[in-house]
Amino acid sequence: MKIGIFSKTFPGTDPLAVLSAVRNSGYANTQFNLACCGLPSMPDTVPGDVITAIRTGAKTAGVSLAALSGTYNMAHPDLSVRETGMRQLAVIIETAAALSIPLVTLCSGTRNAEDQWAYHPGNADPSAWADMAKEMSKALVLAERHGVELGIEPEQANIVTSAADAKRLIAEMGSTRLRIILDPANLFETAAPAEALAIVTEAVETAAGHIAIAHAKDRCADGRFATAGQGIVNFPDFIARLKATGFDGPLVTHGLSAAEAPGVARFLEGLI
Repeated sequence: MKIGIFSKTFPGTDPLAVLSAVRNSGYANTQFNLACCGLPSMPDTVPGDVITAIRTGAKTAGVSLAALSGTYNMAHPDLSVRETGMRQLAVIIETAAALSIPLVTLCSGTRNAEDQWAYHPGNADPSAWADMAKEMSKALVLAERHGVELGIEPEQANIVTSAADAKRLIAEMGSTRLRIILDPANLFETAAPAEALAIVTEAVETAAGHIAIAHAKDRCADGRFATAGQGIVNFPDFIARLKATGFDGPLVTHGLSAAEAPGVARFLEGLI
């Protein structure tokens, strides 16, 4: 298991500078975002010189590109918005393949038209799941064509809220290219430490064998997100349980400042 960090943790639009900051802060890999090249996170096109700059930056900095962000609202109530997202996702998947990035990260979406990470009561309607599943099916055709995997992360505000939901989706899609991104802090909102531990434990057991990346973000008992090690997520137990399932993929932190990054790297390395 090697620790990583979101590339967007660090400012700048030069891939080499950003990826050098990743390495200098103590991380071996990164979940990359095209915003770190001065492009939209979901662009309509990625110029060849940008792909070259990313490839060169990663090699020079000695950082592995563990995943590429491809998040758009897969359950947006407006079909035209979903269609635009799918066109842009095709560009992301092609870019990942060109860079030999194994995983593209997704958002299962929400009926909230303003914010893809915000809850909406319509998320529980079967039509929301159906719309998201149609998008996922199309995305998997692209992933199969280009030889990459797709990662879906359980989020309380989205359609897929739990590891059980993610496994249900994998079963419905019938594709080994759909994997789970497991972030313990996204598995609950407010909880006592013991309750949080039980929720995370069940999720690891449920997702075992399907986890592509684990995230290291924390949450306070009152629901506020926190830097890893500063909240109620029991990271020693979480990492031990991941290891027990045979997981040996990237452990990627986010939700922290660039100044906090070296300290979190030391914290996570100490647990691994």
